[in-house]
Amino acid sequence: MKTTSGMALVALLAAAAPAWPQAFPTGPMRIVVPFNAGGSTDIMARTVAQRLNERVRQPVVVENRPGANGTIGTTYVARSAPDGHTMLLVQASFVSNPSLYRNLPYNQARDLAAVTNLASGPLVLVVHPSLPVASAKQLIALARAHPGEINFGSPGTGSISHLACELFNMMAGIKMTHIPYKGTGGALADMLSGQISFYAPNLFLSLPYIKAGRLRALGVTSPQRSPIAPELPTIDETGLRGYESTTWYGVFVPGATPRDLVSRLQQELAHVVNLPDVKERLTADGLTPLASTPDQFSEQVTRETAKTTRIIQAIGLKATD
Repeated sequence: MKTTSGMALVALLAAAAPAWPQAFPTGPMRIVVPFNAGGSTDIMARTVAQRLNERVRQPVVVENRPGANGTIGTTYVARSAPDGHTMLLVQASFVSNPSLYRNLPYNQARDLAAVTNLASGPLVLVVHPSLPVASAKQLIALARAHPGEINFGSPGTGSISHLACELFNMMAGIKMTHIPYKGTGGALADMLSGQISFYAPNLFLSLPYIKAGRLRALGVTSPQRSPIAPELPTIDETGLRGYESTTWYGVFVPGATPRDLVSRLQQELAHVVNLPDVKERLTADGLTPLASTPDQFSEQVTRETAKTTRIIQAIGLKATD
């Protein structure tokens, strides 16, 4: 027979217990990737889906819904049922869309709820070996002497690579000319051939070219050196104080998703990215597992959206329909 104090304790514990449904998820889950299969965001999603499947004991399917710099897939998730079964996995360029598109079919703050930042990592600023510079300081001096004559490429207007180079321009007070491509392949090919002189690619993917001498690294874009290339300095170290432009991969759900389900998803995803094999894989790819809380990720998205908006406005990039 329970005592009065014992019953009170049980009631207190019950009140403090999580409010999410005991039978969640109740069916298959989807991770929507608003880009083509095979890219880094898609690879991240499939890594997470495989291990999340084991956690929740329900199928976790990756759906690719590419188009319009990610807005097609994002709109699909924003309009999905807010039941925790449909997630959106995006990378850092996601926050540029409110400034790039005049009539965006979703409201980022209202229609999407931040779940977690899974991982982040640096880009690396590289030049073609024919350019006579070996540091950020030297590139800045050369660009000042030849305004507008140095070309830089990116996988597309508004991409994280594009904005990283524009931020370098802004902070250094220089002018280099942007050449947008339709994807990483074309930009990298022209960088390797010397058609463009400056680029901000993914560190992991560009390391083989750096080690082979086909690209010259000026430094990584993160505040700290990368564990996979500790010999490379940061851009802050080599001539541009305060410079930072990192990429990240994060998860969102429809905006009306109950807070308890958002918390449950964050806990499950945090467990996945901190599994030893997943953590090892992410680290080997130059990424740092994060698993931030919904509030932390939401605050980060707000900050980076504002930062991206300032860059886009400063370079005079006009929003399109």
